[in-house]
Amino acid sequence: MKDLKFLAEKMGLGHICGSTEREICGCYAGDLLSWVMSHAEYGHIWITIMSNINVVAVASLCDVARVVLAEGVELDADALEAAKKQDICVFSSKLSTYELCTLVSKYIDE
Repeated sequence: MKDLKFLAEKMGLGHICGSTEREICGCYAGDLLSWVMSHAEYGHIWITIMSNINVVAVASLCDVARVVLAEGVELDADALEAAKKQDICVFSSKLSTYELCTLVSKYIDE
Protein backbone atom coordinates (compact mmCIF):
# COMPACT_ATOMS: atom_id res chain seq x y z
CA MET A 1 0.00 0.00 0.00
CA LYS A 2 1.19 3.50 -0.80
CA ASP A 3 0.10 6.83 0.55
CA LEU A 4 -1.53 9.48 -1.57
CA LYS A 5 1.27 12.00 -1.25
CA PHE A 6 3.76 9.46 -2.63
CA LEU A 7 1.61 8.72 -5.67
CA ALA A 8 0.73 12.36 -6.30
CA GLU A 9 4.41 13.28 -6.39
CA LYS A 10 5.41 10.32 -8.56
CA MET A 11 2.57 10.85 -11.02
CA GLY A 12 2.74 14.66 -11.15
CA LEU A 13 -0.88 15.12 -10.09
CA GLY A 14 -2.42 18.49 -9.27
CA HIS A 15 -4.16 18.59 -5.89
CA ILE A 16 -7.59 20.21 -6.10
CA CYS A 17 -9.03 19.57 -2.64
CA GLY A 18 -9.36 17.12 0.23
CA SER A 19 -7.07 15.38 2.66
CA THR A 20 -4.26 13.26 1.28
CA GLU A 21 -3.81 11.33 4.52
CA ARG A 22 -4.94 7.93 3.20
CA GLU A 23 -3.29 4.86 1.87
CA ILE A 24 -4.33 3.41 -1.43
CA CYS A 25 -4.72 -0.26 -2.20
CA GLY A 26 -5.83 -0.30 -5.81
CA CYS A 27 -7.31 1.54 -8.72
CA TYR A 28 -10.59 1.67 -10.56
CA ALA A 29 -11.19 3.51 -13.83
CA GLY A 30 -14.64 4.20 -15.18
CA ASP A 31 -17.19 6.82 -16.09
CA LEU A 32 -20.53 5.04 -15.78
CA LEU A 33 -21.44 6.05 -12.23
CA SER A 34 -23.74 3.12 -11.47
CA TRP A 35 -20.99 0.75 -12.59
CA VAL A 36 -18.38 2.53 -10.46
CA MET A 37 -20.71 2.28 -7.44
CA SER A 38 -20.83 -1.49 -7.78
CA HIS A 39 -17.13 -2.04 -8.52
CA ALA A 40 -14.91 0.62 -6.90
CA GLU A 41 -13.75 -0.30 -3.42
CA TYR A 42 -12.55 1.33 -0.24
CA GLY A 43 -9.04 2.67 -0.68
CA HIS A 44 -9.07 2.66 -4.47
CA ILE A 45 -8.04 5.57 -6.62
CA TRP A 46 -10.92 6.29 -8.97
CA ILE A 47 -9.84 7.65 -12.35
CA THR A 48 -12.57 9.34 -14.37
CA ILE A 49 -13.38 12.08 -16.85
CA MET A 50 -16.71 12.81 -15.13
CA SER A 51 -16.72 16.14 -13.33
CA ASN A 52 -20.17 16.86 -11.91
CA ILE A 53 -21.57 16.67 -8.39
CA ASN A 54 -22.52 13.01 -8.85
CA VAL A 55 -18.82 12.13 -8.86
CA VAL A 56 -18.57 13.46 -5.31
CA ALA A 57 -21.60 11.46 -4.22
CA VAL A 58 -20.25 8.22 -5.70
CA ALA A 59 -16.77 8.84 -4.26
CA SER A 60 -18.31 9.32 -0.82
CA LEU A 61 -20.56 6.29 -1.15
CA CYS A 62 -17.72 4.00 -2.26
CA ASP A 63 -15.21 5.63 0.13
CA VAL A 64 -12.53 5.73 -2.53
CA ALA A 65 -9.17 7.09 -1.41
CA ARG A 66 -9.25 9.77 -4.04
CA VAL A 67 -10.66 10.81 -7.37
CA VAL A 68 -8.28 11.58 -10.21
CA LEU A 69 -9.72 13.61 -13.06
CA ALA A 70 -7.99 12.57 -16.29
CA GLU A 71 -7.35 14.45 -19.51
CA GLY A 72 -7.38 17.92 -17.96
CA VAL A 73 -10.99 17.69 -16.78
CA GLU A 74 -11.97 20.13 -14.03
CA LEU A 75 -14.71 19.81 -11.42
CA ASP A 76 -17.68 22.07 -12.00
CA ALA A 77 -18.37 24.65 -9.26
CA ASP A 78 -21.07 22.64 -7.45
CA ALA A 79 -18.92 19.52 -7.42
CA LEU A 80 -15.91 21.41 -6.10
CA GLU A 81 -17.94 22.94 -3.29
CA ALA A 82 -19.39 19.52 -2.34
CA ALA A 83 -15.97 17.84 -2.49
CA LYS A 84 -14.54 20.46 -0.13
CA LYS A 85 -17.45 20.11 2.32
CA GLN A 86 -17.18 16.31 2.35
CA ASP A 87 -13.35 16.28 2.33
CA ILE A 88 -13.25 14.20 -0.85
CA CYS A 89 -9.69 14.12 -2.12
CA VAL A 90 -9.56 15.16 -5.77
CA PHE A 91 -6.56 15.43 -8.05
CA SER A 92 -6.22 16.34 -11.69
CA SER A 93 -3.97 15.26 -14.51
CA LYS A 94 -3.57 15.99 -18.19
CA LEU A 95 -2.73 12.31 -18.76
CA SER A 96 -5.22 9.86 -20.25
CA THR A 97 -7.04 7.28 -18.15
CA TYR A 98 -4.83 4.56 -19.62
CA GLU A 99 -1.62 6.43 -18.79
CA LEU A 100 -2.80 7.08 -15.23
CA CYS A 101 -3.74 3.44 -14.70
CA THR A 102 -0.33 2.26 -15.86
CA LEU A 103 1.40 4.70 -13.52
CA VAL A 104 -0.73 3.62 -10.56
CA SER A 105 0.08 0.01 -11.34
CA LYS A 106 3.77 0.79 -11.53
CA TYR A 107 3.98 2.81 -8.32
CA ILE A 108 1.59 0.85 -6.14
CA ASP A 109 3.86 -2.19 -6.44
CA GLU A 110 7.07 -0.19 -5.96
